[in-house]
Amino acid sequence: MTLAVTPATGMTTLPAAGTNRRPLVIGLDVAIGASGVAGEGWTDHVRCTTTNTHSRMAYQLDGLATFYRNAEYVVLEGAAYSKNNQGADALAAMRWMVRHDLWKRRIPYVVITPSKRITYATGSTVHKDEHGVRLKGPALKGLVRSAVEERYGIRTEGVCRYDEADAYVLLAMALDHLGHELAEVPPSHARALVGCDWSTYDKAVAR
Repeated sequence: MTLAVTPATGMTTLPAAGTNRRPLVIGLDVAIGASGVAGEGWTDHVRCTTTNTHSRMAYQLDGLATFYRNAEYVVLEGAAYSKNNQGADALAAMRWMVRHDLWKRRIPYVVITPSKRITYATGSTVHKDEHGVRLKGPALKGLVRSAVEERYGIRTEGVCRYDEADAYVLLAMALDHLGHELAEVPPSHARALVGCDWSTYDKAVAR
């Protein structure tokens, strides 16, 4: 796709919200080992099996860039600040490397928290099994994956299926905000759009 560029700023010229043309949006669930990627009607991933952190970061950044280099808008998952996972520093660095690369390319982006992604997909961040135990980890990811298949007809498969499903939810959120809803979602789900910082896109349109 050839993008129009404003000569004075180099910023991609974007369609305003509510216009007929859908912007090229890419959803990213960024990680160091396996990152999910999504565009309208498809999902993919970038997976690195090496153990050297620097090599993994370089592989991820190069691989992800092949998907978003022509994007008009990118939506990424941010950190879950309630967690204290080992390796969180490296993951935060990876996410910032992607964000910095987007900034250099003058591609506007938004960062969505995991809780808002889950709410948009399932209607709530709290889900329990038949015994009243709160679902988390793969069980919760499975709910999101199932929601993506049921609502959008996108069935993700393989070892990166959860990452790809997460990326598709992020994509759907951005398009919904921009007035290009991929599928109707109830208010309990759509409330996740409130409170997200969509300003980078709005600023890009204003230019």
